[in-house]
Amino acid sequence: MRKLAQLVFLILFTTSCAAPGSSLWGNVATPTPPGTATPTRVSYALVSTTTPIPTSTPQMVLPLSDTPIPEAPAMPTLPPVNTAGPMLLLYAHSGDTLEIIAKRANVQLDQVISDVVLPAPKALLDPGTLLLVPDQLPAERTSNGLMLPDSEFVLSPSAIGFDTIEYVNNAGGYLSTYTEYLMSNGATSGGRAVEQIAYNNSIHPRLLLTIIELESRWVRGKPTNFAQDDYPLGYVDNQYKGLYRQMIWAVSELSVGYYGWRSGELTEITFDDGSSISLSPSLNAATVGLMYFFSKTRNREAWAQAVAAYPGLYTEMFGDPWPQANLIEPLFPPGLTQPELSLPFQPGQVWAYTGGPHSAWERKGALAALDFAPGAIEQGCAKSDKWVVAPAPGLVVRTDTGVVILDLDGDGNEQTGWVLLFLHIGDESKVKVGTYLQKEDKIGHPSCTGGASTGTHIHFARKYNGEWILAGGALPFTLSGWVAGQGEGPYKGILVRDGITINASTSGAFETRVTRNTGE
Repeated sequence: MRKLAQLVFLILFTTSCAAPGSSLWGNVATPTPPGTATPTRVSYALVSTTTPIPTSTPQMVLPLSDTPIPEAPAMPTLPPVNTAGPMLLLYAHSGDTLEIIAKRANVQLDQVISDVVLPAPKALLDPGTLLLVPDQLPAERTSNGLMLPDSEFVLSPSAIGFDTIEYVNNAGGYLSTYTEYLMSNGATSGGRAVEQIAYNNSIHPRLLLTIIELESRWVRGKPTNFAQDDYPLGYVDNQYKGLYRQMIWAVSELSVGYYGWRSGELTEITFDDGSSISLSPSLNAATVGLMYFFSKTRNREAWAQAVAAYPGLYTEMFGDPWPQANLIEPLFPPGLTQPELSLPFQPGQVWAYTGGPHSAWERKGALAALDFAPGAIEQGCAKSDKWVVAPAPGLVVRTDTGVVILDLDGDGNEQTGWVLLFLHIGDESKVKVGTYLQKEDKIGHPSCTGGASTGTHIHFARKYNGEWILAGGALPFTLSGWVAGQGEGPYKGILVRDGITINASTSGAFETRVTRNTGE
């Protein structure tokens, strides 16, 4: 019995020791088997047990049938790559248009390509625009070298502060002692004559002085022969004898070259023997103006020598012109537009459009001016009680016989910004220098005073930064909404507004009448 009790106790003890998790000494930690990594604890984001509130499904609102649906803006289409053969690389200058570039390069409009979207054919290109055109010009043509910046050709901001008379006197040449009697001014010194010609024609005085020195040595020396005494600019014609008349001839030819290139009409130089040379389309207007001028008095060989000599002589007399030009040019900034201008007479009056685009000053040159004549019973140079009035606010910066210059930016400098020329203003009641005019303030009466005239009228022109703006060009003369257009020749032309066209005529016929309405 005692042995049976001991056996039962042993079985129960063994069973209790084998029970999992049971020990007489409590639970013993289980060792980690060798080579087994400690497991990484993974944390899980808590998920809300809140039941989400159902939301309504968004609805697409369709436009009504008569509501316009905006379209995506059209992407510009660049011109195709030109495969016409060798190409010329050009950069647009001030005043250039696609139409003008095509004329100079002798190509079609659609053959002018660029890396930018190009404007309409007659619109101004931004200066510096890169252009490619097929090389279709004759192999014999001028070089691409530039003789002078445009800003040293016209009466630009670079002329501010330059004293022509002082320079001439300091140079000590024959010009400093020269005097010529002029009908308008009486006895006139050489320096004063150069200054007057330069300002009237908006030509840089340094340009003229360099030409005079090259042709006759009048500025720093003395003439070396009798021809240079009477014809200091080399044009031998008895009608142009003496310095003043020689300069009148010279500025006309210089302007024909400069503005002929501007308009795209001049594309080659022709010499007296009938030979010609094409102008490189890379040239600027100043270089073409000088090339054209020198061709008027020289054969081809002498012309080439003068073209080569001029830049060096200019630098010798006045220093390197290009650093200053880089500060001033382009003369026409990108996006240039004409300010709002009214017709230059009082509202309610009827005047005649007697002259379409023609030369701004001399008989030949920039076709920048328009003519208007007041209605009158008498023909010819009859006295008029009508008033010429300011088309826009501005400061009167210069007057002369028959001349009033109105500076629209009011800085007092004729060489900067928009400037208006009024010619044939009578001396009686003419506005004074220094007067600031508001729009419609009185300038003076139309007359025949100042220059040749066959009848009472006004001659009206614009310039910007010293350069005449062609009346029928890319920035057409626009007055009270009337837009000027170029005709078949000087003095021909039209005014167009609201579908109505007026043709210019020097006869002042009924069909040429133009009226300025109140409020314009």
